[in-house]
Amino acid sequence: MHEFLAELIGTMILIIFGGGVVAGVVLKDSKAEGTGWVLITLAWGLGVTMGVYAVGSVSGAHINPAVTLGFASIGEFPWAKVPMYISAQVIGAFLGGIIVFLNYLPHWRATEDKGAKLAVFSTDPAIRSPFSNLISEILGTFVLVMGLLFIGANDFTNGLNPAIVGLLIVAIGMSLGGTTGYAINPARDFGPRIAHALLPIPGKGGSDWSYAWVPVLGPIIGGIYGALFYNSLFLNNYSVAFWIGSVIIAAVLFLAARSELKKKPTPSDGMEEKIS
Repeated sequence: MHEFLAELIGTMILIIFGGGVVAGVVLKDSKAEGTGWVLITLAWGLGVTMGVYAVGSVSGAHINPAVTLGFASIGEFPWAKVPMYISAQVIGAFLGGIIVFLNYLPHWRATEDKGAKLAVFSTDPAIRSPFSNLISEILGTFVLVMGLLFIGANDFTNGLNPAIVGLLIVAIGMSLGGTTGYAINPARDFGPRIAHALLPIPGKGGSDWSYAWVPVLGPIIGGIYGALFYNSLFLNNYSVAFWIGSVIIAAVLFLAARSELKKKPTPSDGMEEKIS
C-alpha cells in the first residue's frame, strides 16, 4: 500500500469512529442520543487507535497534519512528503464525513437542531472567543505532539503503542476538550466541514466558515511548537524556530488574556457574585 492511501484510510477510519459517535450522541432518535462527552472522548480515542493499527506500519499513521508538520519541523519527517500526507489526510477526513452521513440517513430529517448537525462534522466552541479558542486548540495539540514524542521515547510491549496513543486522545478530550471540542487536527475539522457544506443534509444550516480558521491554525501552531519544545528542552536542540514559536505563543496568550479581561461583566455575572 502506498503512503498516500494509508494516510487517507487511517484518517477516514478516525472520522468514521469520531464523527460517528458524535452523530449517535446528538442526532434525534439515535439509541445513543444524549449519552454525552465521556462516550464521545472514548470513541475518538478508539478511532485514533484503530487508525494507527490499520496503517501505522505503512505510513507511520500521522492521520493529522499537525503531527506531520510537527515531526517535519524537527527533522523527524521529510518536508518533501508533507503536501502528500496532508492532502491524503484531508481527503480521508472528507470521505469519513460522507460515510457518517450515509450511516445516519434517517436521523438528519428527524433532527431540527442545525448546530447539532454541524457538530457531527466539525467543532465549535462552548463559548465563542476566537483568541481563547485558539489557545485551547494550540494547547491541546501541543500536548498531543509532546505526548506522541514521549511515547516514542519509551519502550512498550510490541503492538501496544496505538492503544497508548488512543488513551492520550481520550485524556486530552476529557481534560482540555470541553472548550472547543478539541479538533487538535486540521484535517479532522476541515475535511468533514467541506462534506457538510456539499452534502444534501435535510434542514442543515451554514458550515460556520467564520470559525473554521481556529481548528486549522491552532493545531498547526500547537503541533509545530510541541515538537520544537520537546526537541529543545528534552533533547537540548535549541533552534531559531523554537524562539520564534515562543514569541508567537506569547503573543497569542497576551491577546487572549487582553480580550477576555476587557469584556464587560454580564448581568448574570453580577447575580452570581451576590449569591456567593
